[in-house]
Amino acid sequence: MAKPEQISAEEEYITNDQPSVSYGDENIIHLDDMEHIRRRPGMYIGKLGDGSHNDDGIYVLIKESIDNSIDEYRMGEGKVIEVDVQDGRVRVRDYGRGIPLGKLVDVVSMLNTGGKYDSKAFKKSVGLNGVGTKAVNALSSYFSVQSFREGKTRKAEFAQGKLTTDTGIQDYSGNEKRGTIIEFVPDNSKGLFENYRFRDDYIEELLRNYAYLNTGLTLVYNGKKFVSKNGLLDLLTENMTVEPLYPIIHLKGEDIEIALTHTDQNSDEYYSFVNGQHTIQGGTHQTAYREAIGRTIKEFFNKNQDLADIRNGVVGAIAINVEEPVFESQTKVKLGSKDMSPTGGVSVNKFVNDFVKQQLDNYLHKTPQTVEIMLQKIQDSEKERKAIAGVTKAARERAKKNLVNNPKLRDCQIHLNDARPVKTSKDSDDDLRLESCIFITEGLSASGSITKSRDVRTQAVFSLRGKPLNCYGLTKQVVYENEEFNCLQSALNIEDGLDELRYNKVIIATDADVDGMHIRLLMLTFFLQFFPDLVKKGHVYILQTPLFRVKDKSQTLYCYSEEERLQAINAIKNPEITRFKGLGEISPDEFKDFIGKGIRLDQVMLRKEDKVSELLNYYMGKNTTERQQFIIDNLVIEEDAVEEE
Repeated sequence: MAKPEQISAEEEYITNDQPSVSYGDENIIHLDDMEHIRRRPGMYIGKLGDGSHNDDGIYVLIKESIDNSIDEYRMGEGKVIEVDVQDGRVRVRDYGRGIPLGKLVDVVSMLNTGGKYDSKAFKKSVGLNGVGTKAVNALSSYFSVQSFREGKTRKAEFAQGKLTTDTGIQDYSGNEKRGTIIEFVPDNSKGLFENYRFRDDYIEELLRNYAYLNTGLTLVYNGKKFVSKNGLLDLLTENMTVEPLYPIIHLKGEDIEIALTHTDQNSDEYYSFVNGQHTIQGGTHQTAYREAIGRTIKEFFNKNQDLADIRNGVVGAIAINVEEPVFESQTKVKLGSKDMSPTGGVSVNKFVNDFVKQQLDNYLHKTPQTVEIMLQKIQDSEKERKAIAGVTKAARERAKKNLVNNPKLRDCQIHLNDARPVKTSKDSDDDLRLESCIFITEGLSASGSITKSRDVRTQAVFSLRGKPLNCYGLTKQVVYENEEFNCLQSALNIEDGLDELRYNKVIIATDADVDGMHIRLLMLTFFLQFFPDLVKKGHVYILQTPLFRVKDKSQTLYCYSEEERLQAINAIKNPEITRFKGLGEISPDEFKDFIGKGIRLDQVMLRKEDKVSELLNYYMGKNTTERQQFIIDNLVIEEDAVEEE
């Protein structure tokens, strides 16, 4: 019997059965700053997108360009910022001190270069990593920067981050006395901002927030002015979709400003900002604010009230200034800082709590009318909570079981509230948590098609049995008594607010027929009635699915409208046309195209002018006669269809 071949310890560690891959000096690559940004854009601006969503990358480019101008204003320099967008080209002009001319090119093209590492020149600014304008430069097909300082100017132009022209420092005697002009065109190359288009409403929302947080600053967008005199008071007044129960409480201190009121809605919601940056996902300051409101009001009344009853219906806003803030990503949507300064100063939690405790308590002692209304709201919330206490307890016990086996849910692997970022690959900086979504479908056939074709890493499916209950005008008891609503609340993990929301996108996926539209409206009613913040924070979407399939032997086209169908018919000889009546008719293989990279989503937007209460009352309330008359008055009979019959 032959003896087994002896293998040395060294060979045992280095030998395996896999084929060898060449790896030498030639495999080591160095990327310059601009090329690194272009290869890893997600690391610098989050997702790319085409401009159809308010968090798409082209809006981050605008924000990064404006942030520098905002920081100038916050340092007392320049009272006007002009933003112009025409034919995909963006121009941002401020009247601050202007970028130092000798370092103009470095500031916009070399990472880790900027004036904000010097706390004497910039205090409590948004951008601290020397990244913002470099990312704009690298991700633009055209980028230019011009600075005016003390009678001199310099202008540099770039293409995809590479310098093309530089005037050098020149004497200047024109009308432009000081400040900086940045112009750029987002790069629509493959893999970047393909087929992008700017939406005015998204840009205007961005500028409104800048105005609220910088009272006295005037922002001009394509000639339209945005200015605020009352800061967060204006923000709540102009953004609340429900009426406040008492005048908005507005308090300001050094490095902090808050505003709050109670409403008749069934949950609390907050707007939060750090150094002028809208922290959409909240963070340490927002959590501290929410807790401080509850504790302060509870101590004021001294009635052993439940914090949930105190906060129910609160709409609040907070803005703080922090030296060298730590955000959880370059897009700065969530504050991670625990300290007000990097030197171990007072914690954010203590700073916010101390201010709210002192100032809100003082305000309540001085305004008995507000106190009376607030107490009544808290007592009403307590009464409702106790009335459904038994139902709630049983529902929560079911919810705990549902976390393990939710009968309505086909869950995914990665969730928004996971503790750590989940990268798409070892070579990518994209965070898969932001891709997490849940499809709310009608019926088993539709949910079956999506379940078989979905990406199990990030796409979950929640199946409705049929048409959900019309919950308009009902109390929150229905959320716990109705099995589907309770299972959905549990799946989303939103009973106590959005802090632990499990999916970044909640997608209503129904048929494009009358029944599907009705289910869509019923689901929107549920969210607006009990979880309006889910809509206001931009988490709710409608899935677009094709109405027609037009094909021949060589190609297949999917059409989402009658116009697209006609175009497809003209493009294909002897076309075979299929009309999809429901999602269940679309095979799993086909569905991959509709919920993958080519997914079409309509984000549900909520604005004050939408008058949500009136709309819900009209369409979902009990005014049947009014709706009947509206249908009769607007009924259209297609004459062609009648003639064919």
